[in-house]
Amino acid sequence: MSDFVLKGSTKTPEINFSQESGLLELSGRSIPEISFEFYQPIIAWVDDYGKNPKEETEVHAKFEYFNTSSSKQILDIFKKLEQLHANGKSRVKVKWFIAEDDEAMEEAGEEYRMLLTMPFEIVPVAID
Repeated sequence: MSDFVLKGSTKTPEINFSQESGLLELSGRSIPEISFEFYQPIIAWVDDYGKNPKEETEVHAKFEYFNTSSSKQILDIFKKLEQLHANGKSRVKVKWFIAEDDEAMEEAGEEYRMLLTMPFEIVPVAID
C-alpha cells in the first residue's frame, strides 16, 4: 500500500497520509465543490489502511476552515479510525491543531471530541 499525498489548493486541504509511519495529516481549507467526491478516495485509503494499520496511528488535523459538507466527510474519516482504535487494531489519537484565537475551529474540535471515544486533543498554536 502506498502513501496518500495530495497537494492542497485554495478549496481543498493538503493530505499526507503515511502508511509507513502511521501519521495522517490534513491541513488547510476544505471547501470543495462536491465534498463527497473529493473525500471518497481518502476514505477508501483509510479503509485499506485499516486492513494492516500501524500499532499506533496519529492524526494531525490543521484546518483553517471547512464547510458543512466537509465536516461530515472528516467525521467519516474519524469514525473509521475510531473503529480501528475500538477493536484494538491500532492505538489511534487525534491532535486537532487550532490557531489560538480561532473559536470556530476550537468549537468544531470540541464537537468531534464529544462524538468520538478515541483520544482527541485540541492543541492551540501561535500563528505568526
